[in-house]
Amino acid sequence: MTTNRRAFLGGASTAALLATVKTASAQKKYDDGASDSEIKIGNTNPYSGPASSYSAIGKTMEAYFKSVNEAGGINGRKVKFFSLDDGYNPSKTVEMVRQLVEQEKVLALFQTLGTPTNSAIHKYMNQKKVPQLYVATGASKWGDPKNFPWTMGFQPDYHTEAVIYAKHILANVKDAKIAVLHQNDDYGRDYFDGFKEGLGKEIGRIARVVTYEATDPTVDSQVIQLKDSGANVFFDASGAKAAAQAIRKVADINWKPAHYLNNVSASVAAVMKPAGFDNAQGIITAAYLKDSTDKQWDDDAEMKTWRAWMDKWMPGANKADANHLYGYAVTMLMTETLRKCGDDLTRANVMKQAANFQKYRLPLLLPGILISTSPTDYYPIQAVQLQRFKGETWELFGEVMHAESS
Repeated sequence: MTTNRRAFLGGASTAALLATVKTASAQKKYDDGASDSEIKIGNTNPYSGPASSYSAIGKTMEAYFKSVNEAGGINGRKVKFFSLDDGYNPSKTVEMVRQLVEQEKVLALFQTLGTPTNSAIHKYMNQKKVPQLYVATGASKWGDPKNFPWTMGFQPDYHTEAVIYAKHILANVKDAKIAVLHQNDDYGRDYFDGFKEGLGKEIGRIARVVTYEATDPTVDSQVIQLKDSGANVFFDASGAKAAAQAIRKVADINWKPAHYLNNVSASVAAVMKPAGFDNAQGIITAAYLKDSTDKQWDDDAEMKTWRAWMDKWMPGANKADANHLYGYAVTMLMTETLRKCGDDLTRANVMKQAANFQKYRLPLLLPGILISTSPTDYYPIQAVQLQRFKGETWELFGEVMHAESS
């Protein structure tokens, strides 16, 4: 049988035939936005408008890709990164994303910021079958591969984070009477829905809920309303600007509740310092990344590498702004995703690789927190640790909590 097969293959030509087959299987595959020399990636970010404090993320991502390109690119290809200012306006996001997909023909979108803005392009991206990867929002809907296979989140989802806060309040605050402030959009509602779920049968402990619009100049009147409810707990699911205002106002009116703040507004430089360090003492939030202001990481190898990178690529930037650290970490994950694609830079393979991380150690994540994804699990990070503001920094406490144990 073997002899006949060798004869059929032509003896010495077997090696040549196998080489041909191997070459064919290793052929480069490209969709729009990829070539032998380039990978086009698109993004929208609020460089202006009510959420402009998050512009630090986009600037860090741009600098990171520049550093990747200087080092030779990704598998020899340079990244061309388009980052457009949508001002946190969903209608602008739609217009700009159409431009990125249909005119610039990017391979994928990466880290488009905001729940309402990403919601506005969610169906479009999936209809176009263009990856909407590692979106800069923790809304729970980004982890729905069955209905939206081209969209994936990055950070722990808001719903789970809020469940953890609610359960911590019930376990640690005697006779809790809770006031809630949240942004009046999908972002704020996702937090509030998770918070209610965490309270369960104790939902009656919510004394008052007040919302605000992202475009509101201040939240002072809302904070006064919440204090007037007689609450001894304040859960704040606000963006950075409103969170800083709320912390200040809570102090101004001499309200002293147990104060819980959502993670996306926990930046020392962008929120806590503008609010006043004295006003921020004791606030509790969740963390999944190391904080550059936390002295325990001063000799940490990953933090040293990040600081050296910041000195070279973003000199003068405020290292106390957690948005820079976040932007660095998530762009490192995107770079690794594209590296894993090899020479198959099709959109389908980009999503395949994004959905194939098993306990991956992404630098700057807290110890015990790993990246894991699968074709049925689009939540890369599913664990957090609580931290309390003390002095001029955050202080971690307790154990790492995973979504399934929250």
